[in-house]
Amino acid sequence: MKIIIFGPQGSGKGTYASRLSPLLGNIPHIATGDLLRAARDDKEYGEKIRHYQDTGGLVPDEIVLRTLKKRLDQPDARKGFIIDGYPRNAEQAKALDKITAIDVIINLVVPEWVLLQRLSTRVQCKNCSTIFNTRTLPPKKPGICDKCGGPLFQRDDDKPEAIKKRLALYHEMSAPLIKHYRDQGIVIDIECDSPDIPPEIVVNKIMDRLRTFKKARGQAKTK
Repeated sequence: MKIIIFGPQGSGKGTYASRLSPLLGNIPHIATGDLLRAARDDKEYGEKIRHYQDTGGLVPDEIVLRTLKKRLDQPDARKGFIIDGYPRNAEQAKALDKITAIDVIINLVVPEWVLLQRLSTRVQCKNCSTIFNTRTLPPKKPGICDKCGGPLFQRDDDKPEAIKKRLALYHEMSAPLIKHYRDQGIVIDIECDSPDIPPEIVVNKIMDRLRTFKKARGQAKTK
């Protein structure tokens, strides 16, 4: 299946996507942030990507889309993928539609109070950017990244007032984006109203909804 996972900061997009991948036949989890960092050495766009990232600017949509298309053209993505972090607005969604057809949108619906609790306990590795949560997904050793052994820290934008501003911006930008896909009838809403729910519970819920969605789509095609 060709999937996009949506949700505000702290909703668990990356956590759930990485767990869904092996359950869906090892289709790749493509996080656009990681993709752009890896593309810094790309012969065609690497220099431009480094420039925008190093100066704090946003990488232009055209470069992001072409970098993503190059990744989707790889053999492991031909049977499906999970995109995390793109598109971010309706215009990007329309551009993506020209590159590939999306089967389903997983839309994570999480109350603001839950997000505040999750993000305020979120820490990130200074070396590899892996994210942990001291409350729901703690590292094996406090303050140390499980993946590379680097030090963990809390970002300034994971503090309550900054979080509220980011969430307001997300909802403003995502409303027309979700509508774009809802009009196509491919959005699955996954609600989570607890900050302590284990990731496996949410993943099981997503898998159940995907099976139901796939079955319904299959029946519709036979009519």
